[in-house]
Amino acid sequence: MPAQVCVARIGAAHGVRGAVKLWTFTEDPFAVKAYGPLSTKDGARQFEVTSAREAKDHLVATFKGVTTREDAERLNGIELYVSREKLPTTEEDEYYHADLIGLAAETTAGVTLGRVLAIHNFGAGDIIEIAPPSGATMLLQFSNAVVPTVDIPGGRVVIELPEEIEGDEPGRSDE
Repeated sequence: MPAQVCVARIGAAHGVRGAVKLWTFTEDPFAVKAYGPLSTKDGARQFEVTSAREAKDHLVATFKGVTTREDAERLNGIELYVSREKLPTTEEDEYYHADLIGLAAETTAGVTLGRVLAIHNFGAGDIIEIAPPSGATMLLQFSNAVVPTVDIPGGRVVIELPEEIEGDEPGRSDE
């Protein structure tokens, strides 16, 4: 099965005619209409967006065959995927999260840190999560300073570890 990329998540029902709140993970929120049918991660179900309009921080969308509020309520929480090949090519220094997950992570000195587990964004910029062979995962800012090299063909990312991962903040005084 080709690599799948999550492009949206269905939220709560909106209204009584089968519309749902739709959170998209694409640069252009309306791009989800252009990809053709969207599917669940396992490919068992497909959804075709028939209409979409902008709301405050999401889209309000309808899907082919979903015509009642009850039908829409059953879709809440479903993540929608497309095949990686359907997505546009990225610019230099732009990456799809799906392309990064699973890459080996190593320091600039070549020491293995683990594997890229996920990329998160909690509102203050992207965070890369590294899973070491044992122990707790490591969360680091996903920036050019901390991740100077992304080598997708080579299957790795290079991490410039901050001098202090834990401890006092630089320039902070407890006096």
